[in-house]
Amino acid sequence: MDHEIYTLKNGIRILFKYGNSPISHSCLIINSGSRDEKEGQPGLAHFIEHLLFKGTEKRNTSKILNRLEVVGADLNAYTTKEYTCIHSSFLNEYLERTIDLLCDITFHSIFPESEIKKEKSVIIDEILSYEDQPEEAIADDFEALLFKGNTLGENVLGNKDSVERFVRQDIVNFIATNYNTHDIVLAVSGNYKNSKVFKLAEKYLGDIPENNNPKNRITPLKKIKEDVIISKSINQSHCIIGGNAYTFFDDKKYGLSLLNNLLGGNCMSSRLNMEIREKYGIAYTIESNYTPFSDTGIFSIYFGTDEEKAAKANKLVHKELKKLRDNKLGILQLQQAKKRFIGQIALGEENRMSVLISMAKSLLDFGYIDSLEDLFKKINNVTDSDLLEISNEIFDSNYLSSLSFIPETE
Repeated sequence: MDHEIYTLKNGIRILFKYGNSPISHSCLIINSGSRDEKEGQPGLAHFIEHLLFKGTEKRNTSKILNRLEVVGADLNAYTTKEYTCIHSSFLNEYLERTIDLLCDITFHSIFPESEIKKEKSVIIDEILSYEDQPEEAIADDFEALLFKGNTLGENVLGNKDSVERFVRQDIVNFIATNYNTHDIVLAVSGNYKNSKVFKLAEKYLGDIPENNNPKNRITPLKKIKEDVIISKSINQSHCIIGGNAYTFFDDKKYGLSLLNNLLGGNCMSSRLNMEIREKYGIAYTIESNYTPFSDTGIFSIYFGTDEEKAAKANKLVHKELKKLRDNKLGILQLQQAKKRFIGQIALGEENRMSVLISMAKSLLDFGYIDSLEDLFKKINNVTDSDLLEISNEIFDSNYLSSLSFIPETE
């Protein structure tokens, strides 16, 4: 085992992974995101993430931002549908300084009214900037289509009206309800003895009051096929095709992940890239994505192309999906797909921060962390029959919706 886990009395878990490097990494991850917001409050979880840097009981914004940067370390955070994560990379000697700061901003922020007002403008500018990037905005709009009527369909950033309505009490109530100490992990990777990490965790987190509020997440219904076209002031057409997929608790996720990599994963030799970009030259960007959640998932294919080429690109995408529904992969094709996917995962281990965050999420979601060997074994156990079954479930044309942004006509 390349990691150790220690649980505080309040339920917060500490994950330590030894790393023989002068650089250490740490993250504090909370099982709480935008889907936990109440109706009418989209963007609140992300708004709180911003405000965590704006003042605590013992530090103002300047002291927070300079605490790590003054020693060359970095501090950042992000919010997703189901998680909030604060993370830092630093020289080994600054472990206590880092843990102190991560815990301080997470559990002792005071959310000054002046900073709330100021940050609203910052986030509204972020929303407007994001809306100017159709290749980004279409992904959120597709999720809104797929999960209509469910908080999973709300944009993580929220919208201008919702952000302007936020008050300090909204923030306090959200944290009290959703920052469950049994759903929080502090993870550290570095050249330390485990006893040092666990002792510091007790010092800065041991006195945090236990909070074990249950989650109240509503599972979205499976989406029936719907095709939506929206005219926008853009120069190129953008399209997403996709539908519901497996949760991260479903063992079929390994097969779908393999199919996703084969179709349009992070490689130039993916089927979609070879067919649509290399063979026909009709899309600069074409990719597929699989995102599992705790109770559902999304599989989608995105491409951007000239308006007159969009119909052909769409037809070619569906042609590739039909091939996978109708035919098993050959023995050699399956072996090559597995080798490529496993190799990419292995190379990803070089990004130690990403690995640490992935391990922390696994601990939150499953209560354990698979070794790379276990993960590779599960991928290698996927059969051609498994992939055929998955293709017919996930790529069923009756459940594949589409969203297109097309240029406005004069």
